[in-house]
Amino acid sequence: MGPRTQDTRLWHPFSDMATVRDRELVITRGEDVWLWDEDGNRYLDAFASLWYTNIGHGRSEIADAVAAQMRELEAFTIFFDYANRPALELAELLAELSPMPGSRVMLTPGGGSEAIDTAVKMARRYWFEMGQPDRRHVVSRAHAYHGSNGIGTGIGGIDANRDGWGAALPETSRVGHDSVEALEGEIARVGADRIAAFVCEPVMGAGGVHPPPPGYIEGVAALCRAHDILFVCDSVICGFGRLGTWFGIERWNVEPDVITFAKGVTSGYLPLGGVLFGARVCEPFWSEPGRMVRHGYTFAGHPACCTAALANIAVIDREGLLDRALEIERDLTAVLRPLEDHPAVAEVRSGTGAMAAVELVEEGGAPGLMMRMRAAGVLVRASSPTAVAVCPPLTITREQVDTIGEAFAHSLGA
Repeated sequence: MGPRTQDTRLWHPFSDMATVRDRELVITRGEDVWLWDEDGNRYLDAFASLWYTNIGHGRSEIADAVAAQMRELEAFTIFFDYANRPALELAELLAELSPMPGSRVMLTPGGGSEAIDTAVKMARRYWFEMGQPDRRHVVSRAHAYHGSNGIGTGIGGIDANRDGWGAALPETSRVGHDSVEALEGEIARVGADRIAAFVCEPVMGAGGVHPPPPGYIEGVAALCRAHDILFVCDSVICGFGRLGTWFGIERWNVEPDVITFAKGVTSGYLPLGGVLFGARVCEPFWSEPGRMVRHGYTFAGHPACCTAALANIAVIDREGLLDRALEIERDLTAVLRPLEDHPAVAEVRSGTGAMAAVELVEEGGAPGLMMRMRAAGVLVRASSPTAVAVCPPLTITREQVDTIGEAFAHSLGA
């Protein structure tokens, strides 16, 4: 039967509701990389339900762990001096996995948007505590997506996401996404003594899957160190195996000051995110009393959500999904790179983790290709008017990756 035609009352995120209102595709069930709609049609989930279903759908061990926790303690605040055991255990585990020695963890209740807002607020607050309150400026990159809260909208590098809202955050600027020299020039223009932080995704996700050029991550990290600017690594998409490591940034052997995470930390089984702060950023707040941080979210440290994260990380570790991501990296490259021979394809971007994009020649061609892929039984995402992104669960097999490639070839042919 296909999408439902009843006029919906649900306002969908990032959607043209005048178009979507009468054609929702209602997903009812998931198992590993497969999804079914309410008419029984099966689809291969080739974008991990918005970059996050790293361990695949339908894991009973996550459901069982969460159910057991909710029978014992469903929720209680971690404001003030309250805590719960799952939140404490998760913070300890994340700090152990962190590439930043001495890390501390702030948990957020939802996605990366809250994590980014927390990271940028804390970067500014750090400099205030260090006696440099003028360091408020935040530099980010063109094409970057850092969530849809106020701060994330303000520093985002996708122009369409900022249009129509007004100025969401003063004292920000964006530089070219692939140029160390562009960042160096912006530091000279603004003044290092006014810049609080540089925010950078290891691989740009929602902006079109742009891997960094060789030497880029190392170069911007060195610039930040040289000018004493906090390096904020946005690992919301790149973390928990997506690039073959826990936070993605480890591939470049650099140490940021701050790491944001969400999505893959629970594989989406329950919403949770957070921020890892290195020892330097933590020091003024943990060394002496009187510096309360008046920031936090009602459902931060929710015990059921933290339990889901602990169970999810255990699955990633037990099943070797970090290593599997590197195999998927090679599989996607082998299957998708031949598409560059098609006259409709301008470029295939792959080779850095279990994510890739097919860039089309035709402006505005991506949504149509996405819909043809859906008709062929493969769900992908149009991440820009010309780019179709692929980001499968880390449990996908080589044969299933081949299915993605075949669907692209068929849909491009159409």
